[in-house]
Amino acid sequence: MGKLDGRVVIVTGAARGQGEQEARLFSAEGARVVLADVLDDRGEAVAKELGGLYVHLDVGDEAGWAAAVGAAKDAFGRIDGLVNNAGILRFNELVSTPLEEFQQIVQVNQVGAFLGIKTVAPEIEAAGGGTIVNTASYTALTGMSYVGAYAATKHAVLGLTRVAAIELAAKGIRVNAVCPGAVDTPMSNPDGADPDALDGLYRQLVPLGRVGRPEEVARLALFLTSDDSSYITGQPFVIDGGWLAGVSVL
Repeated sequence: MGKLDGRVVIVTGAARGQGEQEARLFSAEGARVVLADVLDDRGEAVAKELGGLYVHLDVGDEAGWAAAVGAAKDAFGRIDGLVNNAGILRFNELVSTPLEEFQQIVQVNQVGAFLGIKTVAPEIEAAGGGTIVNTASYTALTGMSYVGAYAATKHAVLGLTRVAAIELAAKGIRVNAVCPGAVDTPMSNPDGADPDALDGLYRQLVPLGRVGRPEEVARLALFLTSDDSSYITGQPFVIDGGWLAGVSVL
């Protein structure tokens, strides 16, 4: 028996990185996974390997969400869960950030999460209840230079999580957020640097002395999607190797 046997879960940004690992783990735990992304070739390949369904989805497009939900219901008949994982990151000094760049990040990270909740929650309710897991960030709880637009959207995602948890609780839907710190994914490590080199970079910043792995975030998302977290809703779960706890000066 898997922890997600019989459940249908949509994972956005599922073609690679954290989303891919979440899709793989959820599938291994018995879920029928709908993998949503804009990286069609990669997403289709992963979905085929897992026996899941791939849907093209720009998470900032409301019509795209409606089409993705329709495809999921046509394939599996219901939707029990959502992982709002898709996101983008840009590095820029706040006062040097072009408005177009700021709005692009808002559209994907913040509007995408909002549309996911708005579109999928009624389907989860109709299925008898379930879960939504939003991907926020370490920067949803603190500041970090050169990622001002990203941090603003992740603060917003955490706010959406708390409000959705209150409003959807009576409908049998739990809503929580994962808040990763430095994790070795194509988004945060686009050049594909060796994880050992990244560990060296974070050794002084992160108490556990290394960068996180997407598989570790996937295990947290599984916990929040399964019945193991049945009495938890509206909460941020930081997974950052202790980074938020503070920085050693020695």
